[in-house]
Amino acid sequence: MIAMETERLVLRMLRSSDFDDYSAMCADPEIMRFLGERKPMSRNQAWRHMAAILGHWQLRGYGFFAVEEKATGRFVGRVGFWDPEDWPDFEIGWTITRENWGRGFATEAAGACLNHAFTTMRREYVTSLIDPQNAASIRVAERLGESYHQDVDLFGIVVRQYRLTAEAWRKANGVGDESFFSETFSVIV
Repeated sequence: MIAMETERLVLRMLRSSDFDDYSAMCADPEIMRFLGERKPMSRNQAWRHMAAILGHWQLRGYGFFAVEEKATGRFVGRVGFWDPEDWPDFEIGWTITRENWGRGFATEAAGACLNHAFTTMRREYVTSLIDPQNAASIRVAERLGESYHQDVDLFGIVVRQYRLTAEAWRKANGVGDESFFSETFSVIV
């Protein structure tokens, strides 16, 4: 399995010791108002969702990472890839615990994931599906270089699809200078 590190974060597989924090994140109505069914999850629903993420890794070979703050070892959210059956497209997504909003963790962790998607996974593009009212996630997507692509019906809810191509990402990040990748992100296999 893959783990990645940034200056402040460790991106790693979810583990059972994350469940209390994961469940608390999924039970927060402010966090969940733009995700899934747009309502908090019960502990049982959070357990099933966490199991689905781990199953996604098994079936697809990629998925959401647990995000851990290096300085404290605390779980601060999930960031990574999502593309289950009947999903509109290969997606990069992020969910950060409310007490860690505004610290740049979503952008930092998603930046490491983009590097992985475009260099290791050789994806041609990534997308993010974002509720039009979720201004904070739209800002993260734009900081990452994504731009509005189209509206998508996601199981009866219209969301905005943001998109970033590998070519645009390479131009924005000066690809060709491989030192950018080795100095910015470290991947542990």
